[in-house]
Amino acid sequence: MTRPRTYVWLAGAVVLLALPFYLDRFWLQAGLFAMAAAIGAIGINLLTGATGQLSMGHAFFLAIGAYGYCVFAGDGDDGLTGLGLPTWIAAALAVLVAGIAGGLFSPIAGRLRGAYLGIATLALIFIGQHVLFNAHDLTGGSNGRDVPPLSVFGITFDESELVVAAVPFGASEKLWYAGLVLLLGCGLFARGVLRGRPGRAMNAIRDHRIAAGVIGVPVARYRAGVFVLSSMYAGLAGVLLALVFQRTVPDYFGITLSLEYLAMIVIGGLGSVAGAVVGAAVVSLLPQLLTRYSDALPLVSAPGSGGITPGEASRYLYGAAVVAVVLFLPGGLASIAARRTRPTSGPTPGEER
Repeated sequence: MTRPRTYVWLAGAVVLLALPFYLDRFWLQAGLFAMAAAIGAIGINLLTGATGQLSMGHAFFLAIGAYGYCVFAGDGDDGLTGLGLPTWIAAALAVLVAGIAGGLFSPIAGRLRGAYLGIATLALIFIGQHVLFNAHDLTGGSNGRDVPPLSVFGITFDESELVVAAVPFGASEKLWYAGLVLLLGCGLFARGVLRGRPGRAMNAIRDHRIAAGVIGVPVARYRAGVFVLSSMYAGLAGVLLALVFQRTVPDYFGITLSLEYLAMIVIGGLGSVAGAVVGAAVVSLLPQLLTRYSDALPLVSAPGSGGITPGEASRYLYGAAVVAVVLFLPGGLASIAARRTRPTSGPTPGEER
């Protein structure tokens, strides 16, 4: 079983590396949105899927990452606050600030659980929306602010063309490889956490909090730590989203985005890195595909035409997918592959124990 799976992974890696040479801008941007969503979904899956902590405030930390990068990297020429730092330092600081924000909230996250934590984190969304719309010097208000292009090792991820093998590489092509590296690093780190001692402690907290405390697991400390880690994943996803969008707007970072991330991990599979990636791809790509092919699809009309918009249709579809997964496939889409590779297995996080 190991060798065929290795070949599959190698073939998939070659395909992903070759795609920028053949795909147009739409498909590259769609893939970048999916990569950013996957990074954020891995983070919330560590919190909700592996540790059992419900968070409704994930979009708040994505906003911190996106706007934090703009503030640290901006030069102030647009009349908004900008520190003019090197962009790679600005990206790292934005992720760090998202982690600090999660750390400030972590005492609450360490003591609350279930719906109580969900309600508490929901307050972060309303606080964040108020700040984003009213802190004009930092965020640009409702109009948002431009995102400075990332520059690393002399390569600037903007629309200036870089010819590779007779193929012009613009911003999307360059960011594609940056996104792949970030997603791979985040996935491997999360996988190591889940397969090691911290992962076993997190699963013990999820399965039975009191029993985990009895065997010596510091429950509050682990909950707080995972919340900080999840916040940093969200901050990194926010930075990548900002670089892809090239402009940040407050409306995007609302409660709908947090609900979408919960849908991602339920559809893909709770407590699974692969499930987070698959669920993120499904939820993030669906509205874009419906928008592109709205003319050829029944009951779906172009935005502004008065019918069911692609965004609304996508929410109906993945809402139905969430219900179907909960009823018929508690382990999510990732459990399908897991069942084929493991003849016997224990119950998945969503199944009864």
